[in-house]
Amino acid sequence: MDFRQLTYFLAIVDHGGFNRAAAALYVSQPTLSQAIQTLERDVDAGLFHRIGRRAVLTEAGAALVPRAREALHALELARASVGSVRELRGGRLEMATMASPTIEPLSTMVQRFTERFPAVSLSLRVALTPEAVIETVRTGGCELGLLITSSPLPDRDVVAHHVGDDRLVLVTPPDGPFPPGRAVRAEQLGGHRLIVGQRGTGIRAYVDDLQAQGVDVRIAVETEHRMAFLPLVLGGVGLAVVTQSWAGLSERSGALVLDLEPARVQHSFLVSRKGRLTPAAGAFLEIACPPAHRTGL
Repeated sequence: MDFRQLTYFLAIVDHGGFNRAAAALYVSQPTLSQAIQTLERDVDAGLFHRIGRRAVLTEAGAALVPRAREALHALELARASVGSVRELRGGRLEMATMASPTIEPLSTMVQRFTERFPAVSLSLRVALTPEAVIETVRTGGCELGLLITSSPLPDRDVVAHHVGDDRLVLVTPPDGPFPPGRAVRAEQLGGHRLIVGQRGTGIRAYVDDLQAQGVDVRIAVETEHRMAFLPLVLGGVGLAVVTQSWAGLSERSGALVLDLEPARVQHSFLVSRKGRLTPAAGAFLEIACPPAHRTGL
């Protein structure tokens, strides 16, 4: 097997089919199919079930995915050790990130990195939960990941660096049920409709904990799209619990932001795979979290 075959194989996995992968790679579908057939002969196993236009991994194909990513990552390291990428005069860095920290601390991290290394391209991939971020980094889908959690990290296959804390706040319409400037106690949320994220996030865990404590909060909308929270709140659909980093945007949009009692703090972590990183990933980690300030879980 070779680099081209593994690249084609992972493109089919990531794009969900031969047609989309061929378009993304700018190659013809017959070329792509022939390469995969050669790879299947090399490993003596079928890698995909062809179901209509979709390509579904076989058991052998699923086993190859992490190994293929590791192989391409190793090749990237080799390439990065020479030429322009090593000097950060080019190259690409892929990161997986949850929605909550995209305003802060991610915006500041990206700003500092791009100011120093403007030739390096950043690709930010959405991951909905801390587990999804960790899995993407662990399996080589991305070199770095940014997540926010109120609980210990569930996986030790990554290196975690604490990059900040963010408390939860309540966002309501300007004419909402609570007066401005006064903290809202958890039990006061009883009887109110809330807009929440999917299970597995710290914000959703806060709402689930309220329900477990007997607070009669009602879920009006459950959404994976964090940017939908503000329009839904301002439209009177419900209230939303978000991290403090979203307070400025919420207030500029006309919403009211209130503290919660008791306070609930979320912890932001930048995670990387164990072992050597590419120069771009190492530089990003250096800027986001200098060695003197690094702490892990």
